[in-house]
Amino acid sequence: MNKMKKYSRYSIVAVRSLWAAALFLISTAGARAADVAGPSLDTGNTAWMIVATVLVLLMSIPGIALFYGGLVRQKNVLSVVMQTMLIVGVVSILWVAFGYSWVFGTGFRDSGNPLWGIMGGTDKLFLCGISPSSLTTGNIPELTFVMFQCMFALITPALILGAFAERIKFKGYMVFIVLWVVLAYFPMAHWVWGGGFLQQMGAIDFAGGTVVHVNAGISALVVAVMIGRREDFKKGRPVVPHNVPLVFMGMSFLWLGWFGFNAGSGLAADGIAANAFLVTHVATAVAAVTWMAVDWIVNKKPTTVGACTGAVSGLVAITPAAGSADLLGAFAIGFITPLVCFFMVAVVKHRLQYDDALDAFGVHGVGGMIGSILTGVFATRFVTGPEGVQGALYGDWHQLWIQLFATAVSVVFSAAVTFVLYKIVDSTIGMRVEHRVEEEGLDIYEHGESAYN
Repeated sequence: MNKMKKYSRYSIVAVRSLWAAALFLISTAGARAADVAGPSLDTGNTAWMIVATVLVLLMSIPGIALFYGGLVRQKNVLSVVMQTMLIVGVVSILWVAFGYSWVFGTGFRDSGNPLWGIMGGTDKLFLCGISPSSLTTGNIPELTFVMFQCMFALITPALILGAFAERIKFKGYMVFIVLWVVLAYFPMAHWVWGGGFLQQMGAIDFAGGTVVHVNAGISALVVAVMIGRREDFKKGRPVVPHNVPLVFMGMSFLWLGWFGFNAGSGLAADGIAANAFLVTHVATAVAAVTWMAVDWIVNKKPTTVGACTGAVSGLVAITPAAGSADLLGAFAIGFITPLVCFFMVAVVKHRLQYDDALDAFGVHGVGGMIGSILTGVFATRFVTGPEGVQGALYGDWHQLWIQLFATAVSVVFSAAVTFVLYKIVDSTIGMRVEHRVEEEGLDIYEHGESAYN
């Protein structure tokens, strides 16, 4: 009986050992299979990026549509809404057809084509080869990344329309915007984000300082100058917003959506996203309060439009630095930017007499340049990590020179492309509406409807 018990114990030990060995072999085989199959989907990152994509879409519709729509006069509010809707529809089609391939394709790089520095390739036309299981940075579906970047392609041309609002033909605007997105936005996005020459140089643009705001802001100024001033602006009549609550609502959507814009640009739900979330909010809050205070001092009253404009200037300027600046940088950028933008909007515009109708250049162009340059000052390894970049404030002046060069390239390129495109469209289709249409409003003449009956 004792021997049987002894053999029974040995049998149990042997079975347990075999079971443990089997489990070990199964787990090892699974790990090897995972290595062969590649990285697996990160559901946390994916969920966050889907939310971020929706937030960025809110910036265009309804954000920009309400913000700009409230700033124009009542007779032109629907023209702004229609211009925004056109962008969302047409640019989305252009993006999935060939824009994504141009910006983020790798065909030219893989084939050794020298055009790689300025263009991605044709390997992903109509999203060729991108399946639901294809993953990209952050182990998120590449289709999610396609959609996220599509929202950036939408918001950028939407910013431009503020400069020449209330006086542009819808037909001419449509052709101009299509050409501008293809020949100005797509190349710049590749240069900075898709592996182009500015990215290879080490230029930092976390979420769109040069690609979005400088690009759009400079183009807005060029068109505003070339299309000419509104009749009321020429005669010195005040052109006041028709609905300030709409302006506030639009700014609120922009502020909310900007969290996806900036915090989503790291493509992961991690510490960099948390930092971007924090500095975006703080810089915006500081900028809104700063503009409010300057408005109060200069004009004797703090205005809602001024506070909203200040908030947007802070959002713009922190964008390129959101992945590299800490709280100190957020405070500094949020304080410096509205001071410069206020001066451009309240003083320089009127002295030089260019009619930047809704201050697209004064806020987005100037704010984008300030943010891009100050990124080279306030970038810190406290955020970017031990091997990351740091700015001039922390002893590395090299990054500042790179930021200055990238900003200058963006300014020159955007201005040149916009000038040529405007000349082509204006000479063939025409860009400015007739005097009678401008006087009585674009809503009725261009779209056959009115927002307020």
